[in-house]
Amino acid sequence: MTALDGDGGLVESDQRALVRHVIQDGYGADVVFSAGTTGEWDRVDNPTRQRVIQVSAEEVLKQNASLEASSGRGVEAWAGVTAPTAEETLENLDFAISCGVHAAVLAPLSIQGVDDPVRFVARDVADLLDARPRRIPIYLYDNADIAVDPKVLHIRTRQVKAMSRLDFVRGIKVSATRKVLGNYTRAAASFRERGEFGIYVGNAMLIFDLFRPRAGITGTIVEHWYRYRMRGGLPIGVVAGPANAFPREWGRAWQVCRAGDRERMDLVRSVVDEFRTATQVAAGGRRTIACLKRALFRDGVLSSPAVARGTPALEAEDEERFDTRYAAVRESARARLGDPWVTQAEDA
Repeated sequence: MTALDGDGGLVESDQRALVRHVIQDGYGADVVFSAGTTGEWDRVDNPTRQRVIQVSAEEVLKQNASLEASSGRGVEAWAGVTAPTAEETLENLDFAISCGVHAAVLAPLSIQGVDDPVRFVARDVADLLDARPRRIPIYLYDNADIAVDPKVLHIRTRQVKAMSRLDFVRGIKVSATRKVLGNYTRAAASFRERGEFGIYVGNAMLIFDLFRPRAGITGTIVEHWYRYRMRGGLPIGVVAGPANAFPREWGRAWQVCRAGDRERMDLVRSVVDEFRTATQVAAGGRRTIACLKRALFRDGVLSSPAVARGTPALEAEDEERFDTRYAAVRESARARLGDPWVTQAEDA
């Protein structure tokens, strides 16, 4: 998420606190993805996008110094570089490289004037990377909700295959229905002509269905991997917006889903689904971003629950209703999951 004040300005201290919160001393996120959809990238100006990238990358590198010393492994900083124009997008990519990020995430269908995503990535993005002393991986992003052209909502699989041949394109995040995600997973084998190509689930709740063992299957890692490999590409990660507030719980969700542990999948699903239900506090439906910021505000991570202009906000009565529901979800997580899979406040 992007930590904003009431005037829409970035609160840098809060942004750093949020990075530490989602890392959870190594029990939370493996990757901190800044300036993405949950980060309201399309509702803040470009200088704010760049500052979010910089602050988040700096804090990840700082946290890695202690994580790598204690556990031998750190987390990665991925930057969302998409902007309304191709020029700004390339500027953001260049800026992200200079900030030391580990990878960049690009949504080509969300950039005005980019009619041919393959050409844009193979020419413009490649040329920029070739001119820099440090080349970083690029991950594609497919999300119909932020597509510029309502007639072109998803990147075609043949286009993804063409871009996957580029050595710097390493995967795609798909925020879509199970059917659309299935199109990518079935085609994933052909994306691997030049090496590994990862598919990341953007609609996070889908992992509980995608990885659920069939009746009569014990759900061991080996047979689970084999069964899904035969059907197509196995998603290698999940990008969960709610993990901003529940990093340990979503870390646990990914672990048990990947293992095919039906009993524990049902347990952790019941917790994260309670939060999803808790965001349905307004007459117009869920207010996920506003509720996530409210949760982080209640937990003392953010000093303000403000959302960007254009993001649906919470009314006073919605806030009160959500606070009650959120407290119940927190209590449910403690009762059902226990340590170390319950998110902790920084000073805990």
